[in-house]
Amino acid sequence: MGLGGISIWQLVIILVIVVLIFGTRRLKGMGSDLGGAIKGFKEAVSNDDDDDKSKSSEDAASVESDHAAAKQSTEEKKPNHTS
Repeated sequence: MGLGGISIWQLVIILVIVVLIFGTRRLKGMGSDLGGAIKGFKEAVSNDDDDDKSKSSEDAASVESDHAAAKQSTEEKKPNHTS
């Protein structure tokens, strides 16, 4: 018993039929195309993660500068009660 009730011999027969139908060159081409697609997907995900990290650090810096500006603004509005 192999995968889900398929024996090893049935898998070999299916593989032989696929090779006869498509040929080894075409299968090799499909494999390299699939590998290139996976590589491109991984690079896109990696670049997206880097963009998210830079955006979050920019957002944090923006919040800090807004907080500092608001604090400075409230300090300027406080009346000076010295006698």
